[in-house]
Order: sequence, then structure tokens, then C-alpha cells
Amino acid sequence: MENKNFAVGLDIGTTKIVAMIGSYNEYGKMEILGIGKAKSLGVHRGVVNNITQTIQSIQQAVEDAETNSGIQISEVVAGIAGQHIRSLQHSDYITRKDGEEVINERDIESLCNQVHKLVMLPGEEIIHVLPQDYKVDGQAEITEPKGMYGARLEANFHVVVGQVTSIRNIGRCIKSAGLDFAGITLEPLASANAVLSQEEKEAGVALIDIGGGTTDLAIFKDGIIRHTAVIPFGGNVITEDIKEGCSIIEKQAEMLKIKFGSAWPGENKDNEIVSIPGLRGREPKEITLKNLSKIIHARVVEIIEQVYAEIKAYGNDEQKKKLIAGIVITGGGAELKHLKQLVEYTTGMDTRIGFPNEHLAGNSDTETLSPIYATAVGLVLNSLQKNGKYKEEPIQNEAIATDEEKETSGTEENQSNIPKARKSFFEKWAEKFKEFLDNAE
Repeated sequence: MENKNFAVGLDIGTTKIVAMIGSYNEYGKMEILGIGKAKSLGVHRGVVNNITQTIQSIQQAVEDAETNSGIQISEVVAGIAGQHIRSLQHSDYITRKDGEEVINERDIESLCNQVHKLVMLPGEEIIHVLPQDYKVDGQAEITEPKGMYGARLEANFHVVVGQVTSIRNIGRCIKSAGLDFAGITLEPLASANAVLSQEEKEAGVALIDIGGGTTDLAIFKDGIIRHTAVIPFGGNVITEDIKEGCSIIEKQAEMLKIKFGSAWPGENKDNEIVSIPGLRGREPKEITLKNLSKIIHARVVEIIEQVYAEIKAYGNDEQKKKLIAGIVITGGGAELKHLKQLVEYTTGMDTRIGFPNEHLAGNSDTETLSPIYATAVGLVLNSLQKNGKYKEEPIQNEAIATDEEKETSGTEENQSNIPKARKSFFEKWAEKFKEFLDNAE
């Protein structure tokens, strides 16, 4: 990207692929410069299963965004989700050579690097290493150990793991679409960045991003990410159920869901009927809205229960871990009527619908403020926050900055929500990954 002032996020979803271009305005808010959307045909449950179709959809979305904005796109930051993503808690420590010197960025980095050496299951790779809290010489609950004296530095980590092949396939699609691959971010983390306020992250909140193929969960408490999970179904299974339950084609089922669907059967009267044209010369079908919402309700409850099981597994019942800010729902599925009430009823937790306007400039188009675009907005935001620290230095891009530049740039870290130590190796990882892709040509 020649112009460092903008970033491009590519949300490769199961139902749609979105390319979004954004930049900071003079007030430090993000402005959306262009957006492109294409139907996603080669992705199933967040995982690429048809390379050719995915490349075409990416190209279409990118061209669309370029036409809208008049900006040439050369590199993108992509999101990753899919049922292969899992997360684990891990603690590790290093013993420092010189306890008389204060702890610096390099110590934190070598501790995080150690976690990157964890032995994973065959075919798995660490995507993110997120420090939660630190211990210095046994003193616990330290959020920022830099500048302290100590010989032993310990930390608890939240480690996100995914399948190597899935990550490589995304990289391959982006490269084949003629773009540079600037980095990869876990989609629930991106969505969280777009829709949650700092206060919610402090108080404790669960973000549920209901997409077409997957439902992503990210739990924050005390401003730190505590738990992530990807549940392998989303809006598409609801459409599938309507299709089978009403014996209609998928296109009609999707339209029924969007136009007349509700997650709460109680509100529809028995005599409310929708008529659907029959296929070629066949009689039209009549479907009662009560039946429609019963089908939707059953499936949505199933998704919510799975998510709630994850929230319980995190430990929401313990007083210390309680999520005071409750639940925020975003993603395309968040637009389903009466979903908020159903989630509150099922979980007993306060719920709101998350719109990605937390960091957006006030003049943003109302369409882009839809929950559908939460992940794309978050990806652009993450990328802008990473690039923010390079504004003074003309570095090509953060994934291929030299080690010296990384060390100097680490000191001018901007106040983003991203834990500081993990950036530099994420960059190293991106660098390795780029090399891998180049060699695979």
C-alpha cells in the first residue's frame, strides 16, 4: 500500500465476502472510504472449500470497493474463523539473567516467543498469543510489568490455535486474487474491536457474532480477552431448516427468514399466512408465520444454548468472573426480529445488538453501520491501529519491517486495545507466512 493512511479489511465469510477501505480522520475516528461486497460461494462454515470460486468472489469484492472509492487496493488484512479454531489457557515463565535491570519489551517478547514454541496437535498452528496478566517474582495480577524489577517473569496466556491448511488456503486465495497478504486476525477479535466499548470490556461482556456459517464468541473481562470460541453453525442452518420444513427452495427460504422471520413464535397469530409462488406451473405454497417462527425459534435456541455453554465454561457463575455488561450480538444474524428478547430469556443476561459505530466517524453511511459489517470494520480498525505507530517512518508494511525497526517502533505503541507484546511476533509470523506463500509459487 503506497498510501499508509488507509487500510483494507477482507472479511471472507460463508455467505458474503466484504472488502472495506478505511482511514482515520483528523479526530482519530475511522472513516469508511469504500466498501465492496460479493456473494461467497467457495466457503463452508468459515473454511475455504473451493479455491477458484473464493478467488473470484474476492476479486469481485475488491473491484467493487475500488470502484466505490477510487483507491487502488494492493494489500489486505484478512479475518479467520471456522470450526477448526480453538483456544486454550497456558501459563509460562522466564528467568531473567539480571534481576537488577528493569523488565523491558524484549523480556515480554521472549516470554511470548516461548509460548509460540508450544507443541500443537499435528496440522495446527498458533494464530494469536494474548497475554492476560503477569506475575513478577511471585507478585500476581500485574497488567503491565514493563519498568519493574524482578528475576522471574510469569504470565497467563490465551492462545488461539487454528489449522495450518485453512490459514494457508486463505493466503493462497488472497495471493491468487493479485493481492498482498498483510496479516490475519481472528474474526471474533475484529468484531469485538468494532462494536464493544472499553467500559464493556472492563465490566465483562460476551460478544456473539452470528454469521452465515459460524457463530463466533469472544469474552472480555477487566479489559482483557478471556475466552474465544467458534461454534460451527449460524444463519445458514436456520435457512436450511426453513427450506426443509416448508419444502421450498433456498432462495425463498432466505427471503422468508429476512422479511417475515422472528425468533419469538408467540407474537404471530394463527391466521397470518404468506404465499410463496410455486416452481414452474405448480400451485403456490401457503406458509403460516407461526410455523415459520417456530422453525426459526427451535434452531436459534440451539445456537444460543451452545454459546451459553461456552460462557458457563468460562466461569460466568463465579462472582469474580461475572460478565456485568452481559451479551452483545452482532453479525448478519443479529438482524433477526426479537432475537435480543430470546437471548435475554434463554440466558438471563442483559443483551444489546452491537452496531459497528463505536469508532466510526459520525457521517458514516447508515448501511455500513449494520451489524453485518462488524467484522470488516474491526479488521480495518485493527490494521489502522497497527499501522498508526509507523506514520513517521516510511516502512513498506508491518509484516516485513526489519527487527531493528520493530524494536524502535514498539516504543511508540499507540493506545490500542491490542495487547502490546504480541504485535511484533505476529508480524514475524506474517513475515514467515509471506515467505512460505512466495516459495509455494
